[in-house]
Amino acid sequence: QVQLVESGGGLVQAGGSLRLSCAASGRTFSNYAMGWFRQAPGKGREFVAALSRSGVSTYYAESVKGRFTISRDNAKNTVYLQMNSLKPDDTAVYYCAADRNPGLHTAIRLYDYWGQGTQVTVSS
Repeated sequence: QVQLVESGGGLVQAGGSLRLSCAASGRTFSNYAMGWFRQAPGKGREFVAALSRSGVSTYYAESVKGRFTISRDNAKNTVYLQMNSLKPDDTAVYYCAADRNPGLHTAIRLYDYWGQGTQVTVSS
């Protein structure tokens, strides 16, 4: 089992920035690709960003491309989501997830482990 704990959420004004962190434990972190997802009120969970095991390959949802950056530090067993130029539409609970399957994926069903989520609220 892999345990994932998100942190760094909070309240920020539109145009501001936040950096989310996801600390992993329980298994070898470098064996997992990592992803960030979010769920806004009244909506389903949607893909935000994914990062390969090595940290070299990334993929972003079109809605966040150019504003968000996913990265990882395998020595610290931590994945990050740097969020810049935040918009009210970014308001959601953000979840990190770990994926043992080869390659990068956007589908929720392909991720094996999930954190508890951290709230991000962007005011207008």
